[in-house]
Amino acid sequence: MKKMKKRAKKANKRFSAVKRIILTCLILGVVFCLFVGLSNAVNILPERRFILSEEDAASMDADCVMVLGCGLFDAETPSWLLQNRLDKGLEVFALGAGRKLLMSGDHGRKGYDEVNVMKKYAVERGVPGDDVFMDHAGFTTYESMYRARDVFGVKKMVVVTQRYHLYRALYLAHNLGIEAYGVAAEDVSSGQRMRDVREVGARCKSFVWSVVKPKPTYLGDPIDITGSGSVTDDEYTPLFSQG
Repeated sequence: MKKMKKRAKKANKRFSAVKRIILTCLILGVVFCLFVGLSNAVNILPERRFILSEEDAASMDADCVMVLGCGLFDAETPSWLLQNRLDKGLEVFALGAGRKLLMSGDHGRKGYDEVNVMKKYAVERGVPGDDVFMDHAGFTTYESMYRARDVFGVKKMVVVTQRYHLYRALYLAHNLGIEAYGVAAEDVSSGQRMRDVREVGARCKSFVWSVVKPKPTYLGDPIDITGSGSVTDDEYTPLFSQG
């Protein structure tokens, strides 16, 4: 009888421990879901009103039209997503939305150079080279916005990227004190579901970054966005040392 009671007590303890673990997991799961939902809501809901048509953007007279980098097919060819961003960026720039173009992307290592490909694309389509600035250290959307403010002195800009990404870009810009508006580039249907899933996590990170506000990987000397874009035509060799 005593052995049975001991066994019952042990079983009850194990059951209680399992219940505590399950309850803890449920609480953590609820907290996680709330965090993800809140992070995505604050990235999306307030920013909808800042997404403009091409015609509305034309009246902004911003410091620049920023085009965000998005991968290359090879050393000289933008990805489909990036090409759509470039086409839309050139369109709104031609309409007068901004005084300069700011190509922000990844040029942090030899052999991979988004921004020179982006500038070449614009110049080949008739944009004067002096009107096209390159941000060689726009490694993330957050860093692109931070550097636009602290390196290029941008106070007002029109951001061009796909709509799924535009909410986060505008959210970060606004949290860094930039007056920003967005124009959505054409989507590319292939792989969009995976991009949407990734964006959910990226918005969570943006929520944290907007509070912590860490410095970007690289800052460097100030560059006047009202001057000549040719000052950014160098190779930015300090970045290569970072791998």
